[in-house]
Amino acid sequence: MSLPKVFVTRIIPPGAQEILNTVAEIEIWPHDTKPPQEVLIKKASECIGLFTTIEDRIDSKVLESGKNSLKIVSNYAVGYDNFDINTATKNGIIMCNTPDVLSQTTADLAFGLMLSIARNIVKGDNFVRQGKWTHWHPSTLLGQDVHGANLLVVGLGRIGVEVCRRALGFGMNIFYHSRTRKLDLEKELGIEFITKLEDGVSESDFISIHTILNDQTYHLFGKDQFNIMKKSAIIVNTARGPIIDMESLYEALKNNQIAGAALDVTEPEPILMNHPILSLENFVVTPHIGSASTETRKKMAIAAARNIEAYLLQKPIPSSING
Repeated sequence: MSLPKVFVTRIIPPGAQEILNTVAEIEIWPHDTKPPQEVLIKKASECIGLFTTIEDRIDSKVLESGKNSLKIVSNYAVGYDNFDINTATKNGIIMCNTPDVLSQTTADLAFGLMLSIARNIVKGDNFVRQGKWTHWHPSTLLGQDVHGANLLVVGLGRIGVEVCRRALGFGMNIFYHSRTRKLDLEKELGIEFITKLEDGVSESDFISIHTILNDQTYHLFGKDQFNIMKKSAIIVNTARGPIIDMESLYEALKNNQIAGAALDVTEPEPILMNHPILSLENFVVTPHIGSASTETRKKMAIAAARNIEAYLLQKPIPSSING
């Protein structure tokens, strides 16, 4: 008896492949770049499962193509804004993600980005490489203190909580804005809830974004928000690019309305190489590597594989979004 087919959209760690190989006949897309949309549509019509990444757009065309064959899609990511959840649910297709395993790793990067822009780490590296370090002067590359500063965390999910834990070690004054108030975490961490986002934005030295992307958070940070920030404020985003209006951010940085920005996510992704924001020295960017540690990516791949394995073995699915 032949095994059910699963299409994997990227080369994945061996441990995850081994899990899938025990329950399915797997086909792995061999290229570094994502499979074209027409490939996803075709594979959805042939396979019982898809193992995807956040770059793979699992839209209504893909899901309608798979309505008679596709039963489960497992994202190699905690986010799932690449999924059309409504169409999937209508067609009885289970959609999954990989929460929990990447929170600390992403929080590490968020804090690293915060430090890199505040203390001119990238600028300092370039300064040395360009041969400008010819003498010492007390005013060279003056940055901002992170310790003791006011930090606003926007979105207090798993990653936001881990950023708060790291900020405690720096003696920061921590505020948060979230859809729901978390009284237990306020007590545990000594953090303060901000009802109106604008109140937190205007008082913060650092803002770290960890909210989900939806209609309410699209361009949550734009011209109005940058206008009320401190001139010394720094914004960090490791969530989703479209939460920040990139054109408004560029204007705010260019005109020194705010001190700096450090992003792991952009709009669009990848950022266009001719975008003028890349010419600014008060801007740091990384290529969506929030969860990119060797161990965490292994854990994510295994978690995504376990979702598909559980479905095929008729066991409870560890991380189902819609079922």
